[in-house]
Amino acid sequence: MNVPDDLLYTESHEWIRRDRDKIRVGITDHAQAELTDVVYVELPKIGAAHEAHSTIAVVESVKAASDIYAPVKGTVLEVNKALETDPALINTDPYGEGWIYVLQVDDPGQLDGLKDAAAYRAAIG
Repeated sequence: MNVPDDLLYTESHEWIRRDRDKIRVGITDHAQAELTDVVYVELPKIGAAHEAHSTIAVVESVKAASDIYAPVKGTVLEVNKALETDPALINTDPYGEGWIYVLQVDDPGQLDGLKDAAAYRAAIG
């Protein structure tokens, strides 16, 4: 499984790319492989505030629908509109073009509780 070293990870298989007090979020290669073919993504609303661990988006595949969670408390700044027409980007490029949303983080210290790549690799072992 592809687990980039420069990202943070959650128990629920979201990846986080940090840029100061903003984070870009998607689902991991492991998660997209478990879901198989993604056919629809319900994107979050721009400007919506979310608590940590609350459902922020939904990814549907031919197999199942999966909730995507906010890794920390924050406000949605941007969503990946490309997923509306090509949800399979989550399968083909989960860490690049398949990102889901950008969150303005309320308290960057919350990011300290997330897993690094080594811990995530151990968790999916």
